[in-house]
Amino acid sequence: MTESEFNDQVDNTLIQIEDSLDNCDADLDYETAAGILTITIESNDSKIIINRQLPLSQLWVAAKSGGYHFEFDEPSQTWLNDNDKQELFVALSKYCTEQSDENITLTNE
Repeated sequence: MTESEFNDQVDNTLIQIEDSLDNCDADLDYETAAGILTITIESNDSKIIINRQLPLSQLWVAAKSGGYHFEFDEPSQTWLNDNDKQELFVALSKYCTEQSDENITLTNE
């Protein structure tokens, strides 16, 4: 994947995450600045931060439970955790649920 393709893919993914957050009934807010998406859990002000790591062609996610690295999988057209291969939106749903004590499901549709 070229640098341009990577940046386009990340930009599209961040928009999909924002759309999913907009359609979610949970008490979440988000802000995007300088290519970094910050999700705020309103009930306790905890944060989940998503940013791109261009040199590694990865998306990095920081949550209370730890730091996670996601790589784009061309065949499935999804971002997968480089450790356990969990899909990005499944993982984000898990992190949001853990930090909010609400059952939160985010989708890339």
